[in-house]
Amino acid sequence: MTVIRMPRLAAVVLGGAAATFTAALAAQTPTAAPTTAVLVNLTIKPDADRTHLMKVMPDEVRATVKLYLDGKIQQWYSRSDGRGVVFIVNTTTIAEAKALMDELPLSKANLDTLEFTALAPLTPLRALLASGSNGGGKDER
Repeated sequence: MTVIRMPRLAAVVLGGAAATFTAALAAQTPTAAPTTAVLVNLTIKPDADRTHLMKVMPDEVRATVKLYLDGKIQQWYSRSDGRGVVFIVNTTTIAEAKALMDELPLSKANLDTLEFTALAPLTPLRALLASGSNGGGKDER
């Protein structure tokens, strides 16, 4: 077994370089990422009249399916607590997502509560591309 001994000065220099790189990354102001989708959390209002809700639901489902088939809704999930649904909407602003959701029958009937969250790429991953040794993330196969 070969043992490589590193002089103390080299260890200090390498340790200092690593600390400087880490500090530089931490000090950088995060780059504002573009909104690429909007998460919409739809919940049924607790005081919603259940009879009225059941009358509106067939129209709500048809309108939601149309938005999905038109490419406006990317993904949708039911909430495990049974209180509503979560959509990932193909819009680049919350205002656009709100305009879509406001046209749905549940919103028009004032039976739901909507919460909007802008989604963006995970920009800290750029640091991995910048520090990579394979040409900025290009596949060299």
